[in-house]
Amino acid sequence: MSTGPDEEALPAYEGITLADVVLVKSDLDAAEALTALSRADVIGFDTESKPTFAKGEESTGPHLVQLATDDTAWLFQIGAAPAVDVLRAILESPAILKVGFGLGDDIRRLRSKLGIETANVLDLSTALRRGERNALGAKTAVARFFGQRLQKSKRITTTNWAQPRLSEKQILYAADDAHVALRVYRHWRASSPAK
Repeated sequence: MSTGPDEEALPAYEGITLADVVLVKSDLDAAEALTALSRADVIGFDTESKPTFAKGEESTGPHLVQLATDDTAWLFQIGAAPAVDVLRAILESPAILKVGFGLGDDIRRLRSKLGIETANVLDLSTALRRGERNALGAKTAVARFFGQRLQKSKRITTTNWAQPRLSEKQILYAADDAHVALRVYRHWRASSPAK
């Protein structure tokens, strides 16, 4: 049982805006993403995969990889040529900390599908536990740190992330997943007593 505030009573979390999201579609987009992400000390990180519904069905994901700096979320649709080189450079870099929630499957799928060996990754689901037995999710972290309610629509979560054209709702949902992880991390580090 959650001991935190009743999440439904909290004000809604205002996420990233569409104007601050870049769908990486061209070599120029990829170059700009590489430059911006390479300058960051920490980035938010997540992936989305087309859901599987049949028993024993293997996921063919990830289909979308989201990386966020403090002011921009970069969305990489897998299959777009320039994306993989940029993702490899950023995700394998030991100099950039990648933070996100529940990253185990994301890391396994990136290795399996794209041969990317992620380095310097912090899974906030376990890092933020304060003696609790269960891993902490983004919704609980947003309630705890910001006193706000992060809306995670099951309808959007289970959409087809492999389709070539993503809806505006999918884009915002995916961008928020990476961006909120970075915001939570920054807040957590700023409020943690110096060691």
